[in-house]
Amino acid sequence: MSIEKVLNRVDWQKSDLLPVIVQDNANNEVLMMAYMNKEALELSLSTHIAHYFSRSKQRIWKKGESSGHIQNIHSFNIDCDNDTLLIKVTQEGVACHTGRRSCFFTELESGEANSEVEVSSEALYGVIDTLYHIIQERKNADAETSWTAKLMSKGDNTILKKVVEEAGEFSFAYKDDDEDEMVYEAADLTYHMLVALAVKNISPDRIKQELARRFDMSGIAEKNSRDK
Repeated sequence: MSIEKVLNRVDWQKSDLLPVIVQDNANNEVLMMAYMNKEALELSLSTHIAHYFSRSKQRIWKKGESSGHIQNIHSFNIDCDNDTLLIKVTQEGVACHTGRRSCFFTELESGEANSEVEVSSEALYGVIDTLYHIIQERKNADAETSWTAKLMSKGDNTILKKVVEEAGEFSFAYKDDDEDEMVYEAADLTYHMLVALAVKNISPDRIKQELARRFDMSGIAEKNSRDK
């Protein structure tokens, strides 16, 4: 059967994003839940390697594209309403960005983790992406023990004030030609910018995409395109 006919079995009228439950093919452990649009499903069907649509990155992503922890798909099953997919995979490495085997590791009532980290998330995704995910996780943390949670609880004005403040501190360090202080203040500024992005659920990957988009044009041309 052609891929086009298979794609048409999905009820795309309800949504252009198809929820996908991912199970381990060997033991049926639920590893994660993600979304596929039509293009991601087509790629997954043709390659039998899981591709998803990231709502935070706003793009197609191949699972494991940066970490190497890909998912080889054994089967696709659709539910009775034709609007949710179940795939069974062989998981290379771990499924979760935290470095755990499954994304479902937190007990709801106690909030306690019931599995150990197998791989450093920094090794999987790099410092910026790891920090962004940590900030996202801190949204539900105790404001008495987490500075990030406390900062977020104070609202947009406080967050933006810190961004402006840290930008000013970096500028002063630059003017003083203090390299160590510039690095320190740049780290502070980056953290507070990531907090602001996390509040709006904007992945730093989208910043990388925008920078990559500008590689093929001059800075003047890019500025002129925004001024129109």
